[in-house]
Amino acid sequence: MNAWVVGALLLYVVILMAWSRLWSRGTGNRAFFIGDRASNWGLVAFGMIGASVSGVSFISVPGWVAQTHMTYLQMCLGFVVGYIVVAFVLLPLFWKMGVASIYTFLGERLGNRARQTGALFFVLSKLTGASARLYVVVIVLHQFVFIHLGLPFMASAATTLLLIWIYTRRSGLKALVHTDVLQTFFMLCALFALLYAAARVLNYGFKDLCLVATQHEWSEIIRWDGTQSFPRQFLSGIFIVIVMTGLDQDMMQKNLSCRSLRDAQKDMCTYGLGFLPVNFLLLLLGILLYTIASVQGFDSIVAGDRLLPALVESGRLGDWVIIPFILGIAAAAFSSADSALTSLTTTICIDFLSMNPDAADCPSDIRRRRMVHLGVAIGCLVCTWLFYLINSASAIHAIYVLASYTYGPLLGLFLFAIFTRRQLRQRLVPLVCIMAPVACWLLDRVAPVLWNYTFGYELLMLNGALTFLGLWACSIGRRTA
Repeated sequence: MNAWVVGALLLYVVILMAWSRLWSRGTGNRAFFIGDRASNWGLVAFGMIGASVSGVSFISVPGWVAQTHMTYLQMCLGFVVGYIVVAFVLLPLFWKMGVASIYTFLGERLGNRARQTGALFFVLSKLTGASARLYVVVIVLHQFVFIHLGLPFMASAATTLLLIWIYTRRSGLKALVHTDVLQTFFMLCALFALLYAAARVLNYGFKDLCLVATQHEWSEIIRWDGTQSFPRQFLSGIFIVIVMTGLDQDMMQKNLSCRSLRDAQKDMCTYGLGFLPVNFLLLLLGILLYTIASVQGFDSIVAGDRLLPALVESGRLGDWVIIPFILGIAAAAFSSADSALTSLTTTICIDFLSMNPDAADCPSDIRRRRMVHLGVAIGCLVCTWLFYLINSASAIHAIYVLASYTYGPLLGLFLFAIFTRRQLRQRLVPLVCIMAPVACWLLDRVAPVLWNYTFGYELLMLNGALTFLGLWACSIGRRTA
C-alpha cells in the first residue's frame, strides 16, 4: 500500500505542475501580484474554498467535534455575515483605489507608518497561521509518505515547500487562480470519499446520516452559555472573517484580481455561502469517526487532531481510503501554502520595497521579487519547525487564538482609517499596535481570577477596540482631505 500511496502522490504532483505550467503564461510582476486583473470570478470563488478550508480543517474540525459538538457552525453562520460585510463595505473601498496591496489604503488614509505597521502585522499573522496549517498536514504527509522514503520531518516540510515554491515563482496569482480550482476539486473528492467510507463501516445509509446530523448528542449547534455561546461565537465569526479575509492580503488579493467590482462581490458571497456546508460535512465526518473509534475500542487512544490520521492508518476505514486521504491533505496543504507565499511576497514587495505592480517590468524588479519569494518560503519553513517543537494539540484552535492577537491591531487600524478623519502621530502607531495585544494577553490571564470570565475568540474584538482607542488617543486633529 505504501508504494500505491507514494505513486498517487507523485502523480498528483506531476498533474499539479503541468496544470500550473499551462496557466503560467506571464512572468511579470503584474501577473504575479494582480493576475493582470483578468481572473474569472467563478474560478476564484471555487478555488478559495480550498485555500480557506486547508488541511487544518481536514484534520482539526472532525477531531474538534467531541469538545465543542457542532457549535462551530455558530461561528460559520457569523462567517456568512462577515463575507457580506467584506463584499459590500471593504471591497468597494479597495477597488475604488485600484490597489494591489490592501495596506496601500492605510497609507493613503493614515500615513506610511500606519501602512507598514499594518503590513508587518499581516506578515506576522500570515507566517504563523500558514505555518500552523502547513505543520498539521506535513505531519500527516510525513507519517504516511515521507517517513517511508527515509526523510526526517524537516526534510518532509522542506520538500513540500520546495514544490510549492517551484510552481508559484513564475506567475504567482495568475497561476494560483487555476491551480486552486484543481486542488479544491481533489480536496472535496477526498471529503466525500471519507464520508462514504465512514458510513460504510457503520452500515449507515443516507437516512441514518440525516438522523446522526440531527439527533446525535453531539449534533447540538446552538448553545447559550459558556465560551461556545451563540452570541459570542456568532459575533466572533463575523469579525474573524472581516479581519482574516477582508483585512488579509492573501484572501483579498484574489478578489482584487477579478475583472470588475461586481465580479469580486459575486465571488466573495458565493465563496462565503459555500464555506458553511463544507464545514458541516467535516463536523458530520467527525461524529462518524468518533462513533467508529468507540465501537471498535479505539476512543481511549486517539482524539483531536490525531483521530482521522490514526483511523486511516489503522485500516478501520478500509485500506483504499489512504489514497484519497493523502491526496486531499496534499491538495489542501498546497492550496493554503501557495496563496500564503504569494500574498506575503506581494506585501513585502509593494509595502516595504515600494514596487509598483502596474509599472513596466524590468529584470531587476523581477529578480528582487523572486528573492523575496524564496525568503518567504524559508521563513515559512522555520515557523513550521517551531510549531513542530511546540506540538499544539488543536491547530485550528491555535490559529484562531493567534488571529485574536495578531489581527486585532489590523482591525483597529482599518476601523480608524474608515470611520475617522483624524491625523496620527506617526511614531506612536507601532507602539499602540503592540501595546493592545499585550493588554489583551494580560486581561486574558487575570479575567478568570478577578471576574470569573474566560475570554473566547471575542478577544479579537477587544484587541481591535483597544487599538482604535489607542490610535484616537494619539491623534492630533482632523485631516484636511
